[in-house]
Amino acid sequence: MLPWDAELAGRLDRTMIVSPLLRGNPLGDPHERPLWVYLPPGYDDDPAVRYPAVYVLQGYTGHVAMWANRTAFRQPFIETADAVFASGQAPGCIVVYVDAWTAYGGSQFVDSPGTGRYHSYLCEEVVPFVDARYRTLPDRESRAVSGKSSGGFGAMITPMLRPDLFGALASHAGDSLYELCYIPEFGKAARYLRDWDHDIQRWWADFRSRTAFTKEGDGLLVMLLGVTACFSAGPDGTPELPFDPLTGQLRPPVWQRWLEWDPVRMIDRYADEVRSLRAVWLDAGTRDEWFLDLGAEAFRAGLRRVGLPEERISFELFDATHAAIDYRYPQALAWLAHRLAR
Repeated sequence: MLPWDAELAGRLDRTMIVSPLLRGNPLGDPHERPLWVYLPPGYDDDPAVRYPAVYVLQGYTGHVAMWANRTAFRQPFIETADAVFASGQAPGCIVVYVDAWTAYGGSQFVDSPGTGRYHSYLCEEVVPFVDARYRTLPDRESRAVSGKSSGGFGAMITPMLRPDLFGALASHAGDSLYELCYIPEFGKAARYLRDWDHDIQRWWADFRSRTAFTKEGDGLLVMLLGVTACFSAGPDGTPELPFDPLTGQLRPPVWQRWLEWDPVRMIDRYADEVRSLRAVWLDAGTRDEWFLDLGAEAFRAGLRRVGLPEERISFELFDATHAAIDYRYPQALAWLAHRLAR
């Protein structure tokens, strides 16, 4: 609870990764990225011991340095994760904090002509980098991915797309059930865009020219522009909104491209991959502003529908909004640590 850094029982390496896949990305974002790797207590004592790894993904507008942010009366996840292992709540794991920031505030951890190859970066560069430099157990049965919000979305889809790499996941209020979490925002965005002649690029130019988040619609519009760049960019990288910016009406062909990324809808396409998961943690607040509690319910129903055994699923809804649920992260980490192969 102290308002300054606490000493870790384990060790945090703050390193850098050079990404050939991100070099020359459409937004001109850096291809050299910070990568934080937490090593549990005892890691330096016995060079023969290998550890499972949990990869942690940020929510939208999150970047890796924010894992060190401190708020009153709470510790950052680096310290609460350390406490999980130092207290003996769970056996040790390597915890990897991944940076996938873009100029729009996020990448949704997918490959897109509008942002860059962030899914490939995670799977083809970050994972091999960590396996080569640290004593991981380099197998899907010993590797998990977790995150909140957009990071929870990334955690849900990555084991479906790369079951060879990831065998477990934890999603805290991950983006899902898009007709509830996204469509209600389109009408609000169309209203905000009246001030920029219904042109989100005019808003973006204005946003970049002033102090960020000083106008009412900034938070919503930056999220919609960024997610549009991830899910429905044109071949030249131009973001194509899934709704008419004048009326808010859906543009069905573009909207369909978003729906193809809805984790709830992806389950049936990746049923075999889903059934192979050894552990899935799902939670969300019952007052989540984006109805991601209902998205979590729908995702769990999909897991059951395709035959993932109930004993591999941890599901909980709790009294909260979308904000300030970081105290859930170490709970999921401990649960995964007990279920990853050693």
